[in-house]
Amino acid sequence: MTSTEQTSGADRRRWIALAIVMTAAFMDLVDVTIVNIAIPSIQRDEGASFGQIQWITAGYALAFAAGLITGGRLGDIHGRRRLFLLGVGGFTLASALCGFAVDPAMLVAARILQGGMAAMMVPQVLSIVHATFPAHERGKVFGLFGAVVGLGAVSGPLLGALLTEWNLFGLEWRPIFLINLPVGIAAVLLGRRYITESRAPRALKLDLVGVALVTLGLLMLLYPLTRGRELGWPLWGHLMMAGSLPVFAVLVAYERRKASRDGSPLVELSLFRVRSFAAGIAVQTVFGIALGVFFLVWTLYMQIGLGWSVLRAGLTGVPFSLAVSTAAALSVQFLVPRFGRKVLQAGALTMGLGVLIYIWESDRYGLAIASWQMALPLVVMGVGMGLIVAPLTDAILSEVPREHAGSASGLINTVQQMGNALGLGLVSVVFFGQIADRLTPAQVGPAFTGAFQHALWWVAGVMGVIFLLMSALPKRPAQHVEGGPARDQGGQGDQEDQEPELVS
Repeated sequence: MTSTEQTSGADRRRWIALAIVMTAAFMDLVDVTIVNIAIPSIQRDEGASFGQIQWITAGYALAFAAGLITGGRLGDIHGRRRLFLLGVGGFTLASALCGFAVDPAMLVAARILQGGMAAMMVPQVLSIVHATFPAHERGKVFGLFGAVVGLGAVSGPLLGALLTEWNLFGLEWRPIFLINLPVGIAAVLLGRRYITESRAPRALKLDLVGVALVTLGLLMLLYPLTRGRELGWPLWGHLMMAGSLPVFAVLVAYERRKASRDGSPLVELSLFRVRSFAAGIAVQTVFGIALGVFFLVWTLYMQIGLGWSVLRAGLTGVPFSLAVSTAAALSVQFLVPRFGRKVLQAGALTMGLGVLIYIWESDRYGLAIASWQMALPLVVMGVGMGLIVAPLTDAILSEVPREHAGSASGLINTVQQMGNALGLGLVSVVFFGQIADRLTPAQVGPAFTGAFQHALWWVAGVMGVIFLLMSALPKRPAQHVEGGPARDQGGQGDQEDQEPELVS
């Protein structure tokens, strides 16, 4: 074989590897949005309680958040391809368990498992890309990755609506999970052949105690929030939520000790001495809370409150998704380089304005509101969200020392998922807390509409808090155009200045 043929074969293999890891990333992105649109159908068909439907989404986010940094480090230590294939295989198995769940409890457990497997799979994606492609090609590769992310955001709700509406083989909502099976199996088989193994030259050690403390603290906070309303807010629930604070205090003390002992804590606390990073982490967390609240109550409002079909609800959300994708592209390429931090602050105000318009329209038109009337507030909200989500990571990382860029990036993704899980837990308070336990059919629509408006007032307030927090971000965020470790997910890339070690 000539050298030209060998080069051509290697080139073909790496582009196939890119297609495989991006397909897996797309599968994860779609899975998050596809479930939201089907939640009312699951609640109706399975008789799930409101607390259980919260955990169907929050359980995934919590498991994903808790395992994200550890998943990245496991890939650094034991090989990115190995962990990627294990994650994809586990994600596929968990999807099958979700699709064949016999009751809501089994579905919640399977979703938690699915989130844990995603935490093994997702951090390897960008690390594999970083190990496979030279620096001069990564700009093009990460442009493709951005397109995949945008496509996942747009197609997830619509695909979930179609699969649920079609009721394939009489399986009702179950195909939204079962569709992952052929995709996951193909990714495992092709990944074994085409993805090259790589490891980090000096990988950080695992911090399983840190993971346990984070998970315990979040569970002590989230479980009483989601179950409290159903159980009449018992004393033990309040004690558990209060007890989460000492757990987080122990976590901070342990992480300080871990950092001084071996330099590999789960959370690099020294990063919080950087003012812009601390403020940015607060923005990311609070923004995750707002999104967790909005997307769940929005779905329940349209399908249960207004009585719309899942397909109509899915189509109603298309303008929002398109606005997010368009504004995100404009934000990164044109607006932020010229106007800096003001673009993100404008995004927070714009999204807050869209929420206020939505409240006004929901109140004015009541149960007679039409999909086209929702288009204006959804487009305004989508533009605001797009102005925030794309440049936020770069803004947070701008003043972080390069040697900590990988750890900082992993922490950003982790707190986003934690914020999302907390927002889903708060739905019990800001939405279900406004709805009586027993409603006649005639009372359902007005009750859900009123609860939706109440929840949106909370979201609007959160956007105001985000606007204020953004004043601590750098005026001119740096743009990490290469897409290297500073953009990695889950804490991989802790050794930024070193090329990954390839393993044949």
